[in-house]
Amino acid sequence: MPGGSIYRVGGWLVEHCIGRLGLGTLIVKPERHVTAVAGLTEDEAAQVGPLRWRASKVAGQLVEADQVYNCLWSHAGGLPVHIHYVIQPVTRQQMTQHGLHGPNLQVAMFAARELPDPRRVELISEKARRLFADA
Repeated sequence: MPGGSIYRVGGWLVEHCIGRLGLGTLIVKPERHVTAVAGLTEDEAAQVGPLRWRASKVAGQLVEADQVYNCLWSHAGGLPVHIHYVIQPVTRQQMTQHGLHGPNLQVAMFAARELPDPRRVELISEKARRLFADA
């Protein structure tokens, strides 16, 4: 995966999103297989809030974000799969380009089928590693 593992704490991993949600979008996911938030252990649940806060700060510094979205996704083909939080820095340029914001922007970005350049993902992932280390 371009960018590789960015950060690990407790039972959680942070990686760059491989999908179409733009450069700097991070994924926060549990290391072990979990299909619902209710399936997290107490320790995992206690760790995820601070980690999402930290990942949101980092994501907002990776690009000129107007806002940083936090979403939980866990379906594939209509079935629950591994949960992951999408931490998406959204720029004014993205909203203007698609004429949308929020969930409708995400749908439009998927429909546009534009993937971030893998080399740029590598570079921004390295920047994210430094930001996590400095925080």
